[in-house]
Amino acid sequence: MNPIMQTMLNHRSIRSYQERPIDPDLLEQILGCGQAASSSSFIQAYSVLRVSDPDNRKTIASAAGGQRWVIEAAEFLVLCADLQRVQYACEKNGAGPLLGHTEHFISATVDTALLAQNILLAAESAGLGGVFIGGIRNDPQRVSECLELPDQVYPVCGLCLGWPAQQVQQKPRMPLPAILHQDRYRQQDLPHQVDDYDEQIARYYQQRGSNVKLSNWTEQTAQAIQGKTREHMLAFLQARGFLRR
Repeated sequence: MNPIMQTMLNHRSIRSYQERPIDPDLLEQILGCGQAASSSSFIQAYSVLRVSDPDNRKTIASAAGGQRWVIEAAEFLVLCADLQRVQYACEKNGAGPLLGHTEHFISATVDTALLAQNILLAAESAGLGGVFIGGIRNDPQRVSECLELPDQVYPVCGLCLGWPAQQVQQKPRMPLPAILHQDRYRQQDLPHQVDDYDEQIARYYQQRGSNVKLSNWTEQTAQAIQGKTREHMLAFLQARGFLRR
């Protein structure tokens, strides 16, 4: 087990931070590590918005459902899928405008997710903690207006970063056999694998040091996924030039 792998396996979401800034040089190095992530056809279809203005932070925290750590974190970043530069490249080379193809949306979104994970991993390797904020998609129009995002750009997620002020227990991930399939998808194994995992997560929730509760993975997942359909997202994305064909 090398140090990089150990850092990955030690990941926890951190929502409480010390009142201590992140050195600008360190932040620049972390963002550089983010840029080192793989990119589909090297299009690098992302942008990072560093949100420092307190009023903007409050607006985004409110849009995300009142997540106070957006306000309190030493750094708050909004990670955006961005086809603006790609559009310029096409126009510069006479390739025609972007027409909202689904493939382009997927490429930009995957690029942004890879960037985001690299940023957080680099931050954690330096002793920082963080948490992704998917709640900015509760009101993406408000977030976009706050940050003056143009068409062909949408906010994928936020990311709080700071020096941890809490020790958090790690949630057990699914056993590898539940997600690893050999040559073909083994759907017949799914029920018993998930049921076993439910029992493991139920024990975790009952035994952890804080926020003890009676629940399991399927209950939490069903509530989360059915409670966050965000049906406004398709119209929002189409209005910004995505997913039109």
